[in-house]
Amino acid sequence: MRGRPDLSDRHLYVCTPDRPDLATFLADCVAGGVDVVQLRDKELEAKPLLARARLAAAVCRDLGVPFVLNDRPDLALEVGADGVHVGQDDAPVSLARRILGPDAIVGLSTHQPADLEGAAGQDVSYISAGPVEATPTKPGRAGTGLGYVTRASARSSVPVFVTGGVTPAKIPALTSAGVRHFVVVRYLTQAPDARRAAREVRAAIDRALSNAPPPA
Repeated sequence: MRGRPDLSDRHLYVCTPDRPDLATFLADCVAGGVDVVQLRDKELEAKPLLARARLAAAVCRDLGVPFVLNDRPDLALEVGADGVHVGQDDAPVSLARRILGPDAIVGLSTHQPADLEGAAGQDVSYISAGPVEATPTKPGRAGTGLGYVTRASARSSVPVFVTGGVTPAKIPALTSAGVRHFVVVRYLTQAPDARRAAREVRAAIDRALSNAPPPA
């Protein structure tokens, strides 16, 4: 992708670990309406992660959606990813930006107001906020509730992708709280039919956003 991608019109972000059917799974998710992909695998060593990230990057490139690798800006550079997502305890945004350049996507996790304030002074493309509720994908981390994601969505100058138990049934309440961008993990990764599940989430997002007031 040329130039820094604008994520403001992208609303459904899948975050997935590696899986045997990774290429098919990602293609099904994108066909169902996913428009950002992240590979997040905490178990793979660098070499196997490179191979799987290279595969995911190729699938996403062919389908025209941004591909983001979790944690590793060095490996993101090697596989030609569109960017990287880092957490509060990972490589700093400044290092990721130096490695990947000014046009890369660099996302940053935030979980509390202090994180939000810190993100405001960094060259991030988007932030994530949450998890709204406790989730097994973030063991040991309590849910933030709606208050924090409402604050983040209102105050951030970059898109805010909300995490934590996002399902079609929860999207109306999240949208009413100011959320416009959604990260989905288990509802898609555990679905027997990822394409159908993605369509369900996307339809719920589109309905909710069509009824949402315009930004102030």
